[in-house]
Amino acid sequence: MAHPKRKISKTRRDKRRTHDTLTLKQLSVDATTGEVHRRHTAHVSEGNLYYRGKLVVENYQ
Repeated sequence: MAHPKRKISKTRRDKRRTHDTLTLKQLSVDATTGEVHRRHTAHVSEGNLYYRGKLVVENYQ
């Protein structure tokens, strides 16, 4: 079983944990539909699939 030879300092431990925070997802408003959606993600509006303000798939379910 692995066993540390030396105690990990609080500074070293905290430096490793700096990236563990949660961030809010980036939201945008679609210019054509007015829907709020996550950026860089296709979204459904009234049964149609949109990406970057353009209709991708009609009658998407």
